[in-house]
Amino acid sequence: MSTCSTCQRIIKELNDGKGFILQDIKQEKITPAQLEEMKEKAGSYEALFSRRAMKYRAMGLHEKKLTEKDYRQLILDEYTFLSRPVIFIGGQIFVGNSKKTVTAAKSALGIGV
Repeated sequence: MSTCSTCQRIIKELNDGKGFILQDIKQEKITPAQLEEMKEKAGSYEALFSRRAMKYRAMGLHEKKLTEKDYRQLILDEYTFLSRPVIFIGGQIFVGNSKKTVTAAKSALGIGV
């Protein structure tokens, strides 16, 4: 189970995680194949990338022009660069913890919002 309080709250809102396969990416790193599947659904690696990660500024990435290849490698190297949670429901992907994203995921599950 995730130790991230935001992810825990979202899981609770989404049927307590019932019907989901949960992967704690701290313990079980995402694979290149999983990341490729996420990118196909999200449209780009950049859409999956979190600029809120503490290492983003610490590594000086805010001062660089990053490419899709850069985003891909950064996410694979450091799990904190993946915007979380990532939720697959049917053929849809929901990335991040914004209220809008969580509401859309609830709607896709048929949970009253």
